[in-house]
Amino acid sequence: MLTEAEVGPMTGADAGDADSWRKRDLAVLWHPCTQMSEHPHTLPLLPIARGEGPWLIGRDGRRYLDAISSWWTNLFGHAEPRIAAAIARQASTLEHVILAGCSHAPAVELAERLLGIAPREAGRQPLTKVFFADNGSAGVEVALKMAFHWFRNRGVEGRTKFIALDNGYHGETLGALAVGDIPLYRRVYAPLLAEALFAPSPDAYLCEPGETPADRARRAADGLRALLERHADEVCALILEPRVQCAGGMRMHDPLYLKLVRELCDAHGVFLIADEIAVGFGRTGTLFASEQAGVQPDLLCLSKGLTGGALPLAAVLATQSIYDGFLDESREKAFLHSHSYTGNPLACAAALATLDIFASDDVIARNRVTSQRMAALAAPFAAHPHVAEVRQAGMIVAFELTRNGNKATAFDSAARIGLRAYRAALERGVLLRPLGDVLYWMPPYCIDEEALLLLATTTRAAIDHAIEEAGACA
Repeated sequence: MLTEAEVGPMTGADAGDADSWRKRDLAVLWHPCTQMSEHPHTLPLLPIARGEGPWLIGRDGRRYLDAISSWWTNLFGHAEPRIAAAIARQASTLEHVILAGCSHAPAVELAERLLGIAPREAGRQPLTKVFFADNGSAGVEVALKMAFHWFRNRGVEGRTKFIALDNGYHGETLGALAVGDIPLYRRVYAPLLAEALFAPSPDAYLCEPGETPADRARRAADGLRALLERHADEVCALILEPRVQCAGGMRMHDPLYLKLVRELCDAHGVFLIADEIAVGFGRTGTLFASEQAGVQPDLLCLSKGLTGGALPLAAVLATQSIYDGFLDESREKAFLHSHSYTGNPLACAAALATLDIFASDDVIARNRVTSQRMAALAAPFAAHPHVAEVRQAGMIVAFELTRNGNKATAFDSAARIGLRAYRAALERGVLLRPLGDVLYWMPPYCIDEEALLLLATTTRAAIDHAIEEAGACA
């Protein structure tokens, strides 16, 4: 390990030197979702000094277009002044207070406003209560525990399992990981995970010849129906990502599936948990993805864009009947889940500023215009010889790369096509973070025409470079 004497103090000339900073970083940091042996040579490390709109500026002055919204969190651009000002105002009055037994205005106001904009379905009890957590995975844990505990409080001991979807992802904590189906993340930890049941994914990429996305949705729903018929008495909830399975490769499905799932959950007395952590707040074309099917979940998980990408915060919205199921004289029937920073005032202030921007800027309408431009720029990629599919849901566009554009012939994982494309894009000033061999665009909503053109031309060049380089190395 490098010592301070070897790399120097964190001020002065070294602090502005990117190579020196990389050495300092790698001496002390363990980065998330990273094989650290790949740093710094196989996987470039970007020392970032600041952000500005859709751009990240490195310590060496290089600018990178943040095409993935910094892990899907940033909505309106980096250093958004209205969000920054709201955080600063709140920091001058109350930075944090325990939310057990205490209350404060930002938490109450945020809960009121979230409930006011949450999905609603005619004839269904609305979402009426908000439980705050620290991040997306923590929010999923809250929802899972609530669903299980509600049945237990009613004396129903057998409902201990969850249904999730093939290829789904809900986070890295053990409960969230148990309802995920990405082998790369869950395989090692399988002995630690609770047993879950997995239903067929409605993923439209899996359509058989002649099958439409709606047909695929119906077929997947039939598989879920059969699973529920076998296990309904064991299941407390079903969890899914509405419209887009993000970490699963930005795989998308027809909204019809959500409607059919809602009906099946009702028929079998199973709670529906909508994980809108990544797809909420305008990403798929509506404020919440569930709206596209006209359905309302029993538990709604929100995070990422909730604060505009400024601070960690999650919210789980629940129906009144779920909340009432915990009211009792017994503390064992209370929901005793907690986080030290639950309802942090600074994060709540950032979230309130985010909702203000949605209200003042007509964000959804503006996004529709941007998404149409993204569609036009993405359309020519469908003719690329190694692109099997171009798909889009609102402000998310994905490119599935395969050998000869054939769905049945994926690239050998050893070719590292996605990684090669990532590095090539970085050289051209665009930050893409592929999901295997799937490249995708999920930029901040403030992206302009010039940046969109750069994104499109760079993506094309990165794909071509990756294919050529992999061929030369074969």
